[in-house]
Amino acid sequence: MSHDLFEAARDAMKFAHAPYSKFPVGAAIRADDGRIYTGANIENLSFPQGWCAEPTAIGCMIMGGGKKIVEIAVIAEKMVLCPPCGGCRQKISEFAGPDTRIYLCDEVGVKKTMTMNELLPFSFDTDILG
Repeated sequence: MSHDLFEAARDAMKFAHAPYSKFPVGAAIRADDGRIYTGANIENLSFPQGWCAEPTAIGCMIMGGGKKIVEIAVIAEKMVLCPPCGGCRQKISEFAGPDTRIYLCDEVGVKKTMTMNELLPFSFDTDILG
């Protein structure tokens, strides 16, 4: 992974709106168009209405013209190796392949690399629907 993806995720985390949890998270996607798209978590006082960093980055990717996630980095200010939550795993899998690389980071860099299939084995797949 290029260091630029980690740096983009770390920089995105600075934009988190996390006044309730105090748990800022950043994500950065390298898409099939070669561009990097970022996102941060955005909380809402009505707690279920907030959203995570990963779908923010996915939304930016789609709106920017990217179609597929080549690799994604995730970082949390207060947790080393913060994996995407279950909902985010499914959201990522919609735009990723089984071999898409997922990077879990701390404040200095990538600490763990895994594939989408390792992160979410036996995911709900559109192939099931026909």
